[in-house]
Amino acid sequence: MIYFVGAGPGDPELITVKGARILSRVQVVVYAGSLVNKELLDMCAPGTVIYNSAGMTLEEITDTMTEAHRAGKEVVRLHTGDPSLYGAIQEQMDILDRLSVPYTVIPGVSSFLAAAAAIPHELTLPGITQTVILTRMEGRTPMPERESIASLASHRATMCIFLSVHMLDKLTGALTDGGYPAETPAAVVEKASWPDERVITGTLADIAGKVHEAGIRRAAMIIVGDALKAGYRPSCLYDPGFTHGFRGDAN
Repeated sequence: MIYFVGAGPGDPELITVKGARILSRVQVVVYAGSLVNKELLDMCAPGTVIYNSAGMTLEEITDTMTEAHRAGKEVVRLHTGDPSLYGAIQEQMDILDRLSVPYTVIPGVSSFLAAAAAIPHELTLPGITQTVILTRMEGRTPMPERESIASLASHRATMCIFLSVHMLDKLTGALTDGGYPAETPAAVVEKASWPDERVITGTLADIAGKVHEAGIRRAAMIIVGDALKAGYRPSCLYDPGFTHGFRGDAN
């Protein structure tokens, strides 16, 4: 069996219990070396064969996993965060499907969740927004026209923007062009959950300057939206006048 395991955002303790258990027992690990915290490899059993995929092609990665499987070994493909988000696992799974090689996916803690914890702040607030948009700026990977930053900004929801901090000036311009006021709160979290994590807060008007001054150019999550400031209505969940399946009418 091949396991696609979400390693979490950086802190080794943020891998799931299931992911850690599987990682500790397999015979082969192929990990995303440019992103995954190498401390996670300390969980591997002695004698585990470990490959750093940073310098490998897609074919080399899938060949390595397939050959190990056919030799009777279990394999972990260790991805940062949750592998379903910008993990490029679909093309790996498609190849394994064509080869009739079994696999399963173990979810992980995404960096946007670690960034929200670092601020710390809730991303959905009653009366402000109940929607979180996960997206990225167009770079070498094109974006569908209907998913431009400006069009997504028109919803004024909370936006968590991956892989875009090096284009922050352009990004903030697109967000304000799309409908966010310049005073909309914004936060940039570099290396969320790592020991050298940094949090920069501001507004769309000044966040780019603050981030440039801090020298942050990669490995950062951008969070934008009115949910990051006060003025929300408390949740009905804990309102004594609000009944639900576990709390009936007190009257």
